[in-house]
Amino acid sequence: MTNMNKTQVFRITANKVADGVAFLRRRIQEGSLMSTQLSESAQTRRAVSNILKGSAGNLVEWYDLYVYTVFAAYFQSHFFNSEDELQAGLEAMAVFSTSFLMRPIGAWFFGRYADRKGRKAALTLSVTLMSAGSFAIAILPTTQQVGVWALILLIFVRLIQGFSVGGEYGTSATYMSEAATSKRRGFFSSFQYVTLIGGQMMALLVLVILQNTMDKSALTEWGWRIPFAIGGVAALVVLWLRRSMEETVSEEQVEAAKVPAVAGVAQPGTMKLLFTQYWKPLLICIGVTLGGTVAFYTYTNFILKFMNDTSGIAKTDTSVINFWALFIFMLLQPVYGLISDKVGRKPLLLWFGITGLLFTWPLLSTLAGTKDPFTAFLLMMGGLLIVGGYTSINALVKAELFPASIRALGVGLGYAIANSLFGGTVPLIGAALQKAGQVDLFFTYVTVAIGLSLLVYIFALKNKKSTHLDHEQGHAWEPAVAPVSPGDGRLDDDKDLVDASRR
Repeated sequence: MTNMNKTQVFRITANKVADGVAFLRRRIQEGSLMSTQLSESAQTRRAVSNILKGSAGNLVEWYDLYVYTVFAAYFQSHFFNSEDELQAGLEAMAVFSTSFLMRPIGAWFFGRYADRKGRKAALTLSVTLMSAGSFAIAILPTTQQVGVWALILLIFVRLIQGFSVGGEYGTSATYMSEAATSKRRGFFSSFQYVTLIGGQMMALLVLVILQNTMDKSALTEWGWRIPFAIGGVAALVVLWLRRSMEETVSEEQVEAAKVPAVAGVAQPGTMKLLFTQYWKPLLICIGVTLGGTVAFYTYTNFILKFMNDTSGIAKTDTSVINFWALFIFMLLQPVYGLISDKVGRKPLLLWFGITGLLFTWPLLSTLAGTKDPFTAFLLMMGGLLIVGGYTSINALVKAELFPASIRALGVGLGYAIANSLFGGTVPLIGAALQKAGQVDLFFTYVTVAIGLSLLVYIFALKNKKSTHLDHEQGHAWEPAVAPVSPGDGRLDDDKDLVDASRR
């Protein structure tokens, strides 16, 4: 009996020890989860801070770029001698398109710089150049003052700004994708186009304000200089903000770029590395961009001139229509991004490709004949809802194609090539076909471009596939850490330990 009592005491003691161990393990697991949650919260706060600093520069860069087309109707008489307003507008759009010639060069220079020196250094340099360009246009002499030199100087400044924006896109897309948290990459990276569209909205807002506070003669005479001066000042503010951005490039990559080149070895951020090992992702990047950039420039940039020339709606009304449509479009970008974090990136691109192929012609042809401002707004909004499937996530899709060592160069150059050949020429092609009375051919051009990209979305992309960003920054599609509960598998292990001690 005594032996039995001792055995029972031993078992009871063992059970209590096992229960204590299980309790401690639960507490450790709960503490571990809490620590993970705190870490994720800290990561989110850091991501928000860096995204805001990075995207603020993006906003100003694109404001400075688009303010040219928004105010072209008011300053074109100072640089282009043609008395034909359509011809002068065509020449102004031709100068706008020249800036796209510098996009690939800017993408190469800044992409290489960002992959070898860091994203922060490249983004700081690009916004500095854009600021200088805006201030220069604000004080440019006119044709009446210096003759043909006015046009030459204007083209030169636009080339510098095109060079700057060519570097901004790829580096910004890379930085915002790398700075985002893994589970919310779609949401955070969508802010690149929030600020890109925001730049256009800022330009339109300045136009609406000046149209309602200045008479047309004053705006045409000297008021058009004001928005360029505003852009220059805003860029200086962003330059100060970007000084406190966190770097996303590893020190190892920067050090590797400093090592003298060895025969047969491609260094980070070089064309050799891009063309020998990542030429396929580069081609995919160009294909992803082609239709999207044509549609984007059609519905956000050229459409203002298109409505002014074909609809018969007053310029003040078309400015308001564009502003509110772009405002809603801007707010929708994070919504599309969140959807992509749930369903994947490819479904959104398919939405853009399929609906763009089906509805581009009906939307644009109807818009050309409407006289009602509200109908024009609905038609523009319809086009933007389609394009949102591309704009919200395209930067992330491209960033996921390349590893960190070549990401800024690959994304920037792929985007710049497609943009220079197709997107940047939209205003020029559209204006030329309008002048020739062949606007239907423009609708066909946009539709075919979207169709070509749709083929890339269908055959070259896989949904929720593990990407370079996943391996570097954490996987986007892995299940989140589950809360600790009595039914959790880890607690079942504790139960098994207790049961084993009782057997």
